[in-house]
Amino acid sequence: MATRLSVNVNKIATLRNARGGDNPNVVQVSKDLEKFGAQGITVHPRPDERHITYQDVLDLSKVITTEFNIEGYPDQRFMDLVLKVKPTQATLVPDPPGVLTSNAGWNTINNQELLKEVIQELKAHEIRTSIFVDTELQNIEGAAEVGSDRIELYTEPYASGFKTNKEAAIKPFATAAKKAKALGLEINAGHDLDLENLSYFAKSIPFLDEVSIGHALISDALYYGLENTVQMYLQQLDI
Repeated sequence: MATRLSVNVNKIATLRNARGGDNPNVVQVSKDLEKFGAQGITVHPRPDERHITYQDVLDLSKVITTEFNIEGYPDQRFMDLVLKVKPTQATLVPDPPGVLTSNAGWNTINNQELLKEVIQELKAHEIRTSIFVDTELQNIEGAAEVGSDRIELYTEPYASGFKTNKEAAIKPFATAAKKAKALGLEINAGHDLDLENLSYFAKSIPFLDEVSIGHALISDALYYGLENTVQMYLQQLDI
């Protein structure tokens, strides 16, 4: 079964917020993305609501018919929102409040108590859980120990190394994915995946369940159009 494509619509909200008003409309774009073939919608609301707002999440929850994935740091406000919406998946990300974009995975050993408590609460509400991690095997082991259903591999290091040595760039990710699979974890991936590097990543990790892609896909849509771009990304995953 091909890896599923979840489109992160944060950048749609960024464009809307730059001008004010409601153009582009995040809900309508998300519905169109599903119509064009996306198999999930991802949002990452941050405390300052500089792109996706908490109201956006509530509005989207009423119309998404595919998988709805909410990412974020599990503070009380985030947890209240997720438990109200009950998305398909909650992805826990260790973002400090002012960070521009997610740029590191969890240290699942140092944060074991927090993660275990949060995951237990999410699972009690039948929400699939995923933890954003790097390729350090101890952090993947820690994700299994706290009871997560999945990990999401932070792929910026792979994307950075892809152009110079793709074999070396993929190696730690393939090792990490095999470790995760052996521990019974399902595997997601995201950050800086694009039309150039996505196919090789997916071929190298054939049991990859899902990728979450936002910035690159929305940027490509400026040239190729949104519907065509979604199909182009799906083709990269159809291996």
